[in-house]
Amino acid sequence: MTELALSMRGVSKRFGATHALRGVDLSVRTGEILGLVGENGAGKSTLMKILSGALRRDEGTLELFATAYDPSTPLEGRARGIAMIYQELSLAPHLSVRENVLLGVEPRRGPWLDRREARARTRRALEAVGREDLDPERRVAELTPAEQQLVEIARSLSLGCRLFVFDEPTSSLTRADVEHLFTFIRRLRADGHAVIYISHALEEVDELCDRVSVLRDGELVRTHDAGPFEAGALIADMVGREVDELYPRGERTRGEVVLETRELAGMRLPERATLELARGEVLGIFGLVGAGRTELLRALFGLDAIRSGAVRVAGRTADEALSPATAWRSGLGLVSEDRKREGLCLDRSIAENLCLPRLDRAGARLGLTRGSVARSAQPWIDELGVRCAQAGQPVGELSGGNQQKVALARLFFADCDLLLLDEPTRGVDVAAKAEIYRWIDACARGTDGRPPRAVLLVSSYLPELFGVCDRLQVMTRGRLGPARPIEELDEERVLAEAAGLTTEGAA
Repeated sequence: MTELALSMRGVSKRFGATHALRGVDLSVRTGEILGLVGENGAGKSTLMKILSGALRRDEGTLELFATAYDPSTPLEGRARGIAMIYQELSLAPHLSVRENVLLGVEPRRGPWLDRREARARTRRALEAVGREDLDPERRVAELTPAEQQLVEIARSLSLGCRLFVFDEPTSSLTRADVEHLFTFIRRLRADGHAVIYISHALEEVDELCDRVSVLRDGELVRTHDAGPFEAGALIADMVGREVDELYPRGERTRGEVVLETRELAGMRLPERATLELARGEVLGIFGLVGAGRTELLRALFGLDAIRSGAVRVAGRTADEALSPATAWRSGLGLVSEDRKREGLCLDRSIAENLCLPRLDRAGARLGLTRGSVARSAQPWIDELGVRCAQAGQPVGELSGGNQQKVALARLFFADCDLLLLDEPTRGVDVAAKAEIYRWIDACARGTDGRPPRAVLLVSSYLPELFGVCDRLQVMTRGRLGPARPIEELDEERVLAEAAGLTTEGAA
């Protein structure tokens, strides 16, 4: 029989004049998976930080397994049975699996580590997540993202945690790894654990969750009590209005070819990549993790060396001196898949990040100043709807969706004709995705008197590629297959090609 695992009543939190949470009521029972959705900045992270003990609430009450709960630190939250499985895992990569599983709770015999008991506990923890084959002495840094995630879960189980919070857990996983994770989460439910599942991927929420609660602007607006959950209704609750069309597509006209590669090979990946990208089109590239998609874009942008093959930009052959600086000047712009480590300087201002590639455009009559940079950035902050206090605010303080808008605004500020977009909607909410898709469509069509741009879109999310792209190429083990019109393809066929199960894909 199920019991109430968590009850949050009237939870509020302010940061200065900003109300991050306003009187939120949330509950989850044992043997239940509760979905928690909302736009970036809706309050999900703040609510979960209060649950974990990382933040103190200003108002409201919490009960955990029918007992008053008021954690002052994450350690206290963990001791009371709360397991937080974040997108950015909290593991020590230089330590072994065993050392991570038992970190802080190592069994001892007197002053010494009890190695036999440590090995036994680690084996039991790995068996609980179905990975008894994993070597306990292997360094965590050597594991795949999916294996690292299971180590995190094994550690929580070994500590006796009963309420698991998964925060965007699938963003770095292959589809097969996602299926394994879902199987394990369902096992947690069957074993009587309570689960809160946070995701921007509404199809995952529909597939996995028993109920879904929606946050908007710090308030709980609705809890949907039974599936299947209609994406349109969830989106309307999240944004406060109907989103007419997630994948807008206007009239596009394919123009002259502006990017060509012939048998392009990097130092490691890609092995062989041939493509043609024209103005007025969105060309998609799909492949499984490790196929070489990101490496292809890095090579085109001059971040990685080219071993062989040819690259032509706007009809001119790119020489060996191709670099990010020359790429920006040539009208190429890149949005990196790793927003935090590569895409943005998180400790610098929004304006500096936006103008950085072309500071020559941000100068004033008296030279380059903070004021001139802020003034140059402001029109694009307004155009892309970046929610911020001011242009001088550190970009690291923004939500993920607004950070991504800054990364995209940089390309528009630099007046790029050719956009290289690597996972541009990863980690952003559905409303921000709809805006990004609208901008991509507008770039391909040409708006406000500008000629159509060319867009090369790399994504691991097939509905996105099928909704946005005109043509699609599949990359398998470093080799890029032929481009075909999107209407001639289906998801099953593309997945089979990406896995190397057909002879139709990469040659």
